[in-house]
Amino acid sequence: MDEATQAEAVREAVRACADRVEAEKGYLTDLDSAIGDADHGANMSRGFRAAVDRIEDADDDPAAVAKAVGMALLSEVGGAAGPLYGGSIVAASGELEGGITTETTVAFAEAYLEKVRERGKASVGDKTMVDALVPAVHTYKKSIEIDGLAPLEALGKSVDAAERGVAFTVPIRASRGRASYLGWRSVGHQDPGATSTLILLETLRSVATEHLDGEVEFDAEAEGKPAEDDEGGDEAEAVEVED
Repeated sequence: MDEATQAEAVREAVRACADRVEAEKGYLTDLDSAIGDADHGANMSRGFRAAVDRIEDADDDPAAVAKAVGMALLSEVGGAAGPLYGGSIVAASGELEGGITTETTVAFAEAYLEKVRERGKASVGDKTMVDALVPAVHTYKKSIEIDGLAPLEALGKSVDAAERGVAFTVPIRASRGRASYLGWRSVGHQDPGATSTLILLETLRSVATEHLDGEVEFDAEAEGKPAEDDEGGDEAEAVEVED
């Protein structure tokens, strides 16, 4: 697949993400109404609509398209989410220069996670998007580099890990972001940032599956606390990078 074809595949993924975020806008807003400022759904929807417009003018290489997405989110998504989502994509987009390969997708995921941590100063257990993102990225990397799985199957396991991470945010107390102002009243609520992270990963998996003819079946098990081997629970704490 040449770079122009890869760039179009990334554009397709962005359009799919925009459609899914728009469909989930009300759900994300409801989650954010409980422990935030009730704007996460609207912010993400506005950001991805802008991204769909910007990618049409981007050069035909995947790094340029990814950078255009990040710039749109950075400029259109309000509050802390803009720098966290958009700025981190901009920083990670350079990993895709030269094309999309198994190695560059791992590098992109790791660079994105590193920037999210750097900007948000959050760790696993703080009840933020990091609770979904850390197990997702670590599982993807481990599935490829240690377990030797194909990227699509690794992505499926990454989505399952993120889903467990989202569930993990429900019973814990927030210690970062606006939700932390609620103290113990934040317990029992699902984090909207972790949820939107899962939504985007699920959409990327769907698009990737279509491009690969849906030949890989995924493990749908995603209930309960993150499993120790997917680095979403106590083990993730052990590998957390100190701020």
